[in-house]
Amino acid sequence: MPYIPHSQAELEEMLATIGVKTLDDLFADISPDMRPKSFNLPEGMDEGSTCAFFEHLAAKNRTAMASFLGAGYYDHVVPKAVDALAGQSAFYTAYTPYQAECSQGTLQAIFEFQTAIARLMDLDFANASVYDGGSALFEASTMCVRQTRRGRVVVDEAVNPVWRSMLATYTANQPIEIVTVPQKNGTSDMEALKAAVDGQTACVIVQNPNFFGVVSDFTELFAHAKSQKALSVISVYPVMQAVLKTPGEMGADIAVGEGQSLGLPLSFGGPYLGLMACRKSFVRQMPGRLVGRTVDTQGRTGYVLTLQAREQHIRRAKATSNICSNQSLCALRALIYLSLVGPQGLRKVAERGMALARYASQTLLALPGATLLSDRPFGNEFAVCLPKPAQPLVDALIERYGVVAGLPLGRYYQGMDNVLLVACTEKNSREQIDSLVESLGGLL
Repeated sequence: MPYIPHSQAELEEMLATIGVKTLDDLFADISPDMRPKSFNLPEGMDEGSTCAFFEHLAAKNRTAMASFLGAGYYDHVVPKAVDALAGQSAFYTAYTPYQAECSQGTLQAIFEFQTAIARLMDLDFANASVYDGGSALFEASTMCVRQTRRGRVVVDEAVNPVWRSMLATYTANQPIEIVTVPQKNGTSDMEALKAAVDGQTACVIVQNPNFFGVVSDFTELFAHAKSQKALSVISVYPVMQAVLKTPGEMGADIAVGEGQSLGLPLSFGGPYLGLMACRKSFVRQMPGRLVGRTVDTQGRTGYVLTLQAREQHIRRAKATSNICSNQSLCALRALIYLSLVGPQGLRKVAERGMALARYASQTLLALPGATLLSDRPFGNEFAVCLPKPAQPLVDALIERYGVVAGLPLGRYYQGMDNVLLVACTEKNSREQIDSLVESLGGLL
């Protein structure tokens, strides 16, 4: 039976009600060259033909590449147990569980995720996640604006430029002023950041390691912000929190991050997972919701949605955010990953990437004309200056050798056409690095 939702008479009645003559009139604002040429779709295929068609398309993808691409999203090993556990139908097929009636098992998983992230960040509370690292940065900034009743946000230019562009987009029509403090050769300019934070500042936003991989201690900057009654926001790479000074130790008020590196595959660009943690005094400004643990009248442990500040739960004007989301399945994967690797395992993952990055930097510097952008300590990622523009070199390495050498920075930073951002994880090897350097040397 064909699907016919409305009769012709019903269609005419609806069109008359809204004041148009035909369905085509509804699309009058779309230029003719932008409209579909036809809705004559081909006939459906049987299961075997459909599978063969998509297998043919999938075969065109080049996936067996050695990759040194990072810039906020990293190709880590995902234990098979993560897929096996997160793929259980109770988790995998459930509708986004933000309703009050969601199961105790889901609530407990979210509670444990919050606990793990709060411990990782060394802060009091974590929420049940937001969309991704970029939207988490925006959510943190609006938390600070509400808390301080100020509209000036100071941002380090060494923060991920993609996330900064998201911040600019989300705040474009809000009474928020974004002040960007230029970086110096891939390093945060601490004195300039301090000078930019004054009595009108809602918060200062930094990243550690920053977009160029440089590691910094922002303790003094955060102390200065506190003296101006401004808040401190830091974006972190969660794997590196196993070895670096934590946001809590530095005195940050809010910590955010992209959680993709915790058990989520890259998957051609998502889904991602926004991490957020804060001090207790700011918890009521947090977007999303928090799960709490309690006991019932018989003394049995129970889990409840303790704080719900989304627009679904309260009047829009009082909602802390209308774009935050619950990435429950992604959060569950992150929890399973952290539980599997544990503190020591996470530290080994971080140290392995750092050791390979040091080997890669040393071998790349042996190439004539190659230098590091910054002489500061770095984590598992660093920026190298080459004697030729980086983008054509990266394109050639992909085409000829199947190697993704890293991210050319000229697209994001003026004057950095020759700079290449190189990242290493435990999935890389010294042999891959040697092959990269040999191939790159030949092109140079």
